[in-house]
Amino acid sequence: MTFSVHGLPVARGIAIGRAVLVASSRVDVAHYFIESDQVAAEIDRVRMGRNAVVDEIQRLQQDMPKDAPHELTALLDVHLMLLEDETLTLGVKHWITDRLYNAEWALTTQLEIIARQFDEMEDEYLRERKADLEQVVERILRYMKGVASPVSPPSRAREAQRQQDLLLDDTVDVPLVLIAHDLSPADMLQFKQSVFAGFVTDVGGKTSHTAIVARSLDIPAVVGARNASQLVRQDDWVIIDGDAGVVIVDPSAIILAEYGFKQRQVQLERQRLTRLLHTPATTLDGQKVELLANIELPEDADEAVKAGAVGVGLFRSEFLFMGRKALPDEEEQYKAYRRAVEGMKGLPVTIRTVDVGADKPLEKGLKEDAHLNPALGLRAIRWSLADPAMFRTQLRAILRAAAHGPVNLLIPMLAHGSEIRQTLSLLDFARVELDNRGIPYGDLKVGAMIEIPAAALSVKMFLRYFDFLSIGTNDLIQYTLAIDRADESVAHLYDPLHPAVLMLLASTIAECRAQGKGVSVCGEMAGDVAMTRLLLGLGLRSFSMHPTQILAVKQEVLRADAVRLTTWSEEVLAADDPSLVLSLVRP
Repeated sequence: MTFSVHGLPVARGIAIGRAVLVASSRVDVAHYFIESDQVAAEIDRVRMGRNAVVDEIQRLQQDMPKDAPHELTALLDVHLMLLEDETLTLGVKHWITDRLYNAEWALTTQLEIIARQFDEMEDEYLRERKADLEQVVERILRYMKGVASPVSPPSRAREAQRQQDLLLDDTVDVPLVLIAHDLSPADMLQFKQSVFAGFVTDVGGKTSHTAIVARSLDIPAVVGARNASQLVRQDDWVIIDGDAGVVIVDPSAIILAEYGFKQRQVQLERQRLTRLLHTPATTLDGQKVELLANIELPEDADEAVKAGAVGVGLFRSEFLFMGRKALPDEEEQYKAYRRAVEGMKGLPVTIRTVDVGADKPLEKGLKEDAHLNPALGLRAIRWSLADPAMFRTQLRAILRAAAHGPVNLLIPMLAHGSEIRQTLSLLDFARVELDNRGIPYGDLKVGAMIEIPAAALSVKMFLRYFDFLSIGTNDLIQYTLAIDRADESVAHLYDPLHPAVLMLLASTIAECRAQGKGVSVCGEMAGDVAMTRLLLGLGLRSFSMHPTQILAVKQEVLRADAVRLTTWSEEVLAADDPSLVLSLVRP
């Protein structure tokens, strides 16, 4: 029966496909696709884990005291019976063999399917056996952690080839859409080059990092859909409307046809925009506008060049630190930054120092994350300054990469003059360390992120120390309005057009222009075509966004008259409800 689930639209477009559910587990479970020649090994890993649990239970039965309660003996019998149930074993084999899920993912997927069958049972005793099944699977997962090291997720090149093989394989339903309670940025990186046509999560806000990565993938996505992962079943046909924030499950033939038409219209519009690829971004009155790219991995530089970016305005270096057990050393970071610099073919690359915390956590053990409010805790530059040795390692790697092309250094989440001076002192120290080792390095322009209201209000002080500023609108809005941008329950209060936010934006841009210093916006507002004219009217001439958004923003720039927009933007700033002025008047 057709039904719909509503959430927050975060990445535009239409996706139609079969649901792939990422089940949650108390044991950390990796989700990735394997190669076809790894199927037998993955099945063996599950079998060895299952056998280990069977052996453990049998030993418990043999060592059971004579006065042990009968219920305990019966419980162990139930667990053994569940372990020997073909529904579990055959299902796991299916997900590994037919879908090429890794062993842990296959096991948790089959657990979810069987658990729902228990939920539908009328007998209360049988329904309660779901908990026993969950315990059994958890024990298998724990044993599997020691059975063999998980196979590493495929490289991008191998994954791309595997996608082509999947499309030619009639046993696999494509396209696929991902349904999950939540996805960490590390999860998103693993899925980044996968076969998914779109995704839905129960939680998240419009500018949570999961949403940002969704837009970077240029695939339709809906977050904050509450209980979608509980309502949608494995292999359900699903439509994701990334424009309206609607998820349609088990659609009728008529609905499928309607959304198929919409999907083709979106594709045609994207094809039409490619005609602007080599057109300079200049307004009708001759104002040149710089359109830069946000990237997360060195390999993304190629995509930025192909999209027509004139440089990288934000390289999020934290993605080199995530989803791993140990921090990258200087050599590994240097090679990664160098690949990005060389990949941009002489165009400038702005590398932001590691910005972890809040919705971008590191693996447990690499960073203490037991903060009551991580968004206000030890994140970004605060974490870097708390570990000067680690920070200098990154600074040395960035300095070395600057010997291979133009590099700008960007420091996140600064608020205090003392932090600024400490940061610049460590940068000088890093240069001395390289001099002492006789290692060549390049010159850097050094800039600061303006993403805390205190920084925006202290912009004159910042400009005494820095060559340029970059406004991170996602966090600036979050901290100005006291809204957790990853929390769907307050997402309706997250407002980029709030008068206070616009005032901070306008004053920062104006002060930079008055002092002849560069200023850009690298937050989500930069890639939102609904905001392009307003930002132009405020005097912004440098936008940094995901490569997939560049052509749409360029189209707005080409149609705009910056002089006329200046007067109009002043009216927007003066309004009690700027969003109303924005919607009623379009110069």
